[in-house]
Amino acid sequence: MQAKAVTLCQRPVGMPKKEDFEVIDIDVPAPADGEIQIQNVCMSVDPYMRGRMIERKSYVPPFQIGEVLTGGAIGKVTKSGHPDYKEGDYVSHSWGWREAVTTSVEGVQRLGEIVAPPSAYIGTIGMPGMTAYVGLLEVGALQDGETVFVSGAAGAVGTIVGQIAKLKGCRVIGSAGSAEKVALLQDELGFDHAFNYNDGHILNHLREAAPDGLDVYFDNVGAEHLQAALMCMRPFGRIPLCGAIATYNDTEPRPGPNNLSMAIGLGLTLRGFIVTHFNHLADQFRNDMEGWVTSGQITSKETVFEGIDQAADAFIGLFTGANVGKAIVNL
Repeated sequence: MQAKAVTLCQRPVGMPKKEDFEVIDIDVPAPADGEIQIQNVCMSVDPYMRGRMIERKSYVPPFQIGEVLTGGAIGKVTKSGHPDYKEGDYVSHSWGWREAVTTSVEGVQRLGEIVAPPSAYIGTIGMPGMTAYVGLLEVGALQDGETVFVSGAAGAVGTIVGQIAKLKGCRVIGSAGSAEKVALLQDELGFDHAFNYNDGHILNHLREAAPDGLDVYFDNVGAEHLQAALMCMRPFGRIPLCGAIATYNDTEPRPGPNNLSMAIGLGLTLRGFIVTHFNHLADQFRNDMEGWVTSGQITSKETVFEGIDQAADAFIGLFTGANVGKAIVNL
């Protein structure tokens, strides 16, 4: 059979453009012994993928020009040459950016019984949700009743960080890029305070929202957000460094915070992490998050794009503020 897929036809310079991507037809052969054929139901686009479009050494290898891109996806097994996988099984895997794939089962996770729509398993109950979970509870060492600030709070990770912190009885502050997103954070997701980072100085917003300071700053943005948060941290505060999306499309290096010395006297902990550092907590995370989702304690927010032809638009939208919550491409 044939399916559509997306390749990187040139490396983006600055903000990615649709011309950097190409939709092609690929062959999807019948599975050999030990292989399975998967029809993808939905796929993920994530900010970290921008770094993989640059030819440089990183924790994941760069995408190659002309090769089909990869990323998180949920699919259904359509044909199986493996005894542990049956037709109709939902699976999670990294062969996104294509409608279908035939592959070995290495790196493929059979989801078993699912309690939410499949898209939740690449969002709230998937990698972004687990990033929020381990980043806040393990890296951020959150304690009940603390004051938490999360930047990029209306995104896939930020919406979950804020809601977990509220479950733990914390005061939660979030930043977002529009009045509509600010209203969502406060009115629907239960944030105690939210502000538009395009409206005034971030530091002034933080001092108004947290006059007694911050215990945890969950950093998805970097740059000016990190600089302002450092000025507001309480002694022995923690800063999980999850992302720096403000800088991902920079064509020249941006100066770092000029107040990092604040961390010395305050005894702050700044710790970078990626979610795979915590794979040993995957079962615990899924159990907790499925419980929170089914009980209504955690709300999943998604921005849905229809069809593989919209995959590039969905990805570019991550950097233009087009998404609320998880950006999903339905296949």
